[in-house]
Amino acid sequence: MNMKKILISDSIDKKCSIILQSYGYEVTYKPGMTPDQIKSEIGNYNGLIVRSETKVNAEIISRMEEMEIIGRAGTGVDNIDVNTATRRGIIVMNTPGGNTISAAEHTMALMLSMCRNIPQANISLKEAKWERKKFQGTELFGKTLGIIGLGKIGREVAARSKSFGMKIIGYDPLFSDEAASKIGIELFDLDTLFAQADIISLHVPLSTETKHLISTETLRKCKNGVKIINCARGGIVNENDLIAALDSGKVSAAAIDVFEKEPPDFSQRIFEHPKMICTPHLGASTEEAQEKVAIQIAEQMHNFFEHKKMYGVVNASGLEAISKKEILPFVALAESIGKIYAQMIRNPLKQININYCGSLLHLSASLLSASLLKGLLSKLLTENINFINSPVLAKEMGIKINETKSDENLNYTNLLSVEFLSDKDKRFFAGTVFGSNEIRIVKIDDYLLEVKPEGNLLLYSNIDKPGMIAAVGKKLSEAKINIAGLSLGRLEAGKEALTVINVDHKIEENALDQISKIEGVHNVYSVQI
Repeated sequence: MNMKKILISDSIDKKCSIILQSYGYEVTYKPGMTPDQIKSEIGNYNGLIVRSETKVNAEIISRMEEMEIIGRAGTGVDNIDVNTATRRGIIVMNTPGGNTISAAEHTMALMLSMCRNIPQANISLKEAKWERKKFQGTELFGKTLGIIGLGKIGREVAARSKSFGMKIIGYDPLFSDEAASKIGIELFDLDTLFAQADIISLHVPLSTETKHLISTETLRKCKNGVKIINCARGGIVNENDLIAALDSGKVSAAAIDVFEKEPPDFSQRIFEHPKMICTPHLGASTEEAQEKVAIQIAEQMHNFFEHKKMYGVVNASGLEAISKKEILPFVALAESIGKIYAQMIRNPLKQININYCGSLLHLSASLLSASLLKGLLSKLLTENINFINSPVLAKEMGIKINETKSDENLNYTNLLSVEFLSDKDKRFFAGTVFGSNEIRIVKIDDYLLEVKPEGNLLLYSNIDKPGMIAAVGKKLSEAKINIAGLSLGRLEAGKEALTVINVDHKIEENALDQISKIEGVHNVYSVQI
């Protein structure tokens, strides 16, 4: 009889408890526990299962004397202090993919409701009005659906929309043409998608690149009367700009499930506009999704306790690094390189070539590849990315990974080199660790430099001539952004150079535009790590 003790402190489908008890675990189901109650009881438990209500902070973790696993019945782990758990050697796992179908179906529900004015007609009829002409709608058949973000949810939306006779076009810098053609999606750049789509559905994470992706500027590129759906993350749509576009008729209808602030300010016009349909973040709110994640977390926890198999683990790399502390800085380096490239990507990624130089890196090649992919995908997909699923997701998206190992070179004992290839360009990064933990990128493309990959970075190409750094520095000063460090690489005096500046704060779009207008400066990127 397995006497591991598991506490469930949030409201989770009863099948979770039933499954764990059937395997012989001692399960305590106490949803609604206060932090003080959890702290007083948590010491003797081997497993904890939560949803979003319980905040598993450092103080609670410090009281965990026997804890082996913290499980989140859902995708995100924002309510769990993963770093503290990792330092204590506690596994943190979630249930990736548990809400995929529910989120895709909710997108379809909003699409149909928006096109046929169903909520508005329902309200009108219940007010004893018969307004058939007022609520004339549009068919999905023959319309072009533009899907931005082709992760699992985006692909499920595509599959369902095809059954309605829609033409599906998509944008995703990680998705290959071959992978897209297999599922009947034609890939385009964003501007082309905006110009061709009758309906646009968003399925990307919220990041620097995607914040206010739908705005007055981008809507100008769209067809008159375009329809917008957002079931991804609040903040991807500029809500004020969307209302203005609905007022002007540029956008004929919109359906939103997520908001910049939740719960939102209900005085906003977004909740009053007759062409707007809103739901309160219901993407994963189905009986099936909640049952699915409850079953999933129970089976994952059992698989670990009984068979030492790890599924959905978000901190596997950190746990491995704890046992091999010398590799931990290289894990951070690999993840940083992935994050940097994700914010510079311009064309669909086809292949990644990774070279591990040095015996230390040879021993942890798989871990470092997963770290690189985690950094890359976490900036570009809505799924919760971890060290376990990142290689699988990369394969699903048609990205080819080549790994090679080489001996020590003349300059560095251990050097991690990564080449990202697309049909139109390639980017190269190489990095190492000085001392015990000084992480540095020492080469970008053909340029030798020394960059500390942390915080906020400004990268740009420029003509190597006097006054260029001063000109950029002036624009940063005008934006009240302080320079924390600078590295310059050049191939030949007076020719092209690459400059990387560490700054103290995020650089806003208007400041980037001003820097891009400086004569001799181009290819400007703002990167957050």
